Amino acid sequence: MSKHGKKFRKAIEGADLQSKLSVEDAIAKSLAASFAKFDETVDVALGLGVEPKYSDQMVRGACALPHGLGKTVRVLVFCKGEKEAEAKAAGADYTGAEEMVAKIKEGFLDFDSAIATPDVMALVGQVGRVLGPRGLMPNAKTGTVTFDVASAVREVKAGRVEFKVDKAGVLHAPLGKVSFGSEKILTNLRALLAEVNRLKPSAAKGTYMQSMAVSTTMGPGFKIDPNVIRKFIDGQQ
Repeated sequence: MSKHGKKFRKAIEGADLQSKLSVEDAIAKSLAASFAKFDETVDVALGLGVEPKYSDQMVRGACALPHGLGKTVRVLVFCKGEKEAEAKAAGADYTGAEEMVAKIKEGFLDFDSAIATPDVMALVGQVGRVLGPRGLMPNAKTGTVTFDVASAVREVKAGRVEFKVDKAGVLHAPLGKVSFGSEKILTNLRALLAEVNRLKPSAAKGTYMQSMAVSTTMGPGFKIDPNVIRKFIDGQQ
């Protein structure tokens, strides 16, 4: 067995991976099971009672996490004129319109998030097939198509996470780093869940948040009792 395999086996030794836990217990166990030499990311997988194939049941949005994500985010802003100065002043790493689209066509992808002003979206559309699959395409629903580029850049830099439910109805999102500790991860998770709950489609029937699990980059997943999610969002747990 590989060194990685041995470490994983040791991490899950005696761990209960089947029981559905409280949110606090799941986070604590997930952090304790982290074994990589690098500062792993803590992720949440949330199973929603929606049919994403129907547009009126698609859940997509963004949330500014109170404690950020613990990483440096490189931001590109597609814009022109005075908006370039605004974006740069707010901390954008790259700005421009035609020249940035041309660079991306040549293979440039050295950024983690993209923002665009509405007036250049037709240009950005030329590289949609490159940006879309990588989750980098600016979108009005996530607040990354806006004339208020300064606010958008600051939010993204501070730790704004974008999310979108997949075809199976599962939403994946990062919550921060293992080094944050339980309290900061719990605060970030509560903010994320509150925003996902706010975006519940009116067409969705039955239980909305049906399952939830947390894990670190290399570690096992710990399941959370779906019956406690509502109380957790409301701060009762």
